[in-house]
Amino acid sequence: MSMAHPSGDAPDLDLAFEADDSLAAELLTSAGVLADPLAGAEHWHQRLSDWLTQLAAELPEELQAPAYSLGLSVVGDAEIAELNSDWRGKAGPTDVLAFAAQDDGLEDAPAMPMPSWDDDDDSDAEPLELGDIVISLETAARQAPEHDHSLEQELLFLASHGLLHLLGWDHPDDASLAAMLARQEQLLAAASQR
Repeated sequence: MSMAHPSGDAPDLDLAFEADDSLAAELLTSAGVLADPLAGAEHWHQRLSDWLTQLAAELPEELQAPAYSLGLSVVGDAEIAELNSDWRGKAGPTDVLAFAAQDDGLEDAPAMPMPSWDDDDDSDAEPLELGDIVISLETAARQAPEHDHSLEQELLFLASHGLLHLLGWDHPDDASLAAMLARQEQLLAAASQR
């Protein structure tokens, strides 16, 4: 049975948000609410909930749930470079990393228990853990002018990219990258109309 939200109601979202307050003050100011440890959590919660609602009908059955949990961190280049090296074996910073909890590629990891959803009462449902998105604010600030975006637009673009990765999207070739980027643009366009 599908657990998508036919009424269009947003799924419950348990979001763990953090922003590295040791980043340069001008960067934090430029990012505004998206890098604010308090107001940012509410803003990101709304955006991610909206995106999950928009994506609900497209999700495979195993990712359809009445509640989700994920982490979002805004960090500097040094921290993301370390993660990039440790997890991807690549040197240097990158713009966004996504660590999917529901990734089929983790053959040797212990099985993650899947919550059982009670169709009649979703209020006490254990959230489905999607994973973590990590964005480098410093890299985003460098890329924004290259993409003719504001820093806010770049951060939203990177977060939507990370979310799609958590939901199983990938881009091993140009065609799949084009499809993923097109879906991101749809998410961002719908969000900007609200």
